[in-house]
Amino acid sequence: MDKIATLAVVGVGLIGGSFAAAVRRAGLAGRILGVGRHVDTLRRAQTLGLIDGVATLEEAAAQSDLILLAVPVEQTAACLGRMAPHLRDSALVTDAGSTKAGVVEAARMVLQGRVGQFVPGHPIAGSHESGPEAARADLYDGRRVLITPIPENRPDDVARLQAIWEACGARVDCLDAGRHDALLASVSHFPHWLAMVYINQILGTDDAQARFDMAGTGFRDFTRIAAASPEMWRDISLQNAPALLDEIRSWQAAFDVAAQALEQRDGEALLALFERASLARQQWGTQVETKQ
Repeated sequence: MDKIATLAVVGVGLIGGSFAAAVRRAGLAGRILGVGRHVDTLRRAQTLGLIDGVATLEEAAAQSDLILLAVPVEQTAACLGRMAPHLRDSALVTDAGSTKAGVVEAARMVLQGRVGQFVPGHPIAGSHESGPEAARADLYDGRRVLITPIPENRPDDVARLQAIWEACGARVDCLDAGRHDALLASVSHFPHWLAMVYINQILGTDDAQARFDMAGTGFRDFTRIAAASPEMWRDISLQNAPALLDEIRSWQAAFDVAAQALEQRDGEALLALFERASLARQQWGTQVETKQ
């Protein structure tokens, strides 16, 4: 694989910072530039050794061979718009957004005839932690990264991006952007939505603090993702609203079935629901452990 002379990472928090660290660990880049809105964050990333220098979006576009956008998805169009006039013809741009159809639409609108240089991606890795201090070179080891190529992409560019992610330790799959958004609405976006709604429901009670005081490990594990970036998850929810609303309606129907069994004191029906869920979760856990 050819070495990346200059990599630019827009957003040097957990996702972007970990990508920079993984690329450095693999010896893939000669120089890594950091781009962001907050000077203090960029300075911390440089002190931690995640990046070698700081650049604006325009400077990064003019100097870089590979650019990763690790920003809230609603910022994609603005970032690409500032970079487009300065983007090198040989540069490859990708992203780490959790939604893909809206990102592709934004890229087509802004980059127009140069949209082929943008190869959409989504690393399925993360944490409730944020900032450059949360970045880890091993974050992507054994984790899945989804690439959602568009017709305008050159196969060589898609293959190159795949090879870079694999060098960072990831397992890479390619799929359609719409299919990506439907699947992730179910297994990623909706769980975050549910955790957020649940926490807000508790906060709306008269004895919220007493409930929090009684919470244990089950509450901790179930609600951990509610501590993630509010801005990022607002943007994801808006970008993937149709698929997320489908999941919410489906969940409401399933919840009604379970609630009816409880109202009717139907122990057999409840046992069947718990057993089905328990078995499926155990099987999924075994599959995950086998792949790691």
